[in-house]
Amino acid sequence: MIFGGAMAVFEGIAAIAKDGLFIATRHYVFEFSLAGWGWIHLILGIVLVFAGCAVFTGALWARFFGVSIAGLGAIANFLWLPYYPWWSLVLIGVNIFIIWALCTGMHREADA
Repeated sequence: MIFGGAMAVFEGIAAIAKDGLFIATRHYVFEFSLAGWGWIHLILGIVLVFAGCAVFTGALWARFFGVSIAGLGAIANFLWLPYYPWWSLVLIGVNIFIIWALCTGMHREADA
């Protein structure tokens, strides 16, 4: 989770700095400015890093919080697909893996 959050933070910083790496699309349904998307990714990344640190405490609320934030991160990266498709697909995969890992861990703790 910390890795995925850090990558989202870097993605947000690059978008806020208006890096030439991103593609500007026209007539996209979820069209925000590049800086607007950057702030969304930066905030989600910071919250995801916080949730990853909270999971280390072993608290059940941290797992639920992590699942919800990773889900929001996956949705945000899905909506970010037209701007940077390959990186979005990587981060969607990372967020889905985070959700799977947190839910599997909850199931194993319930069995124990």
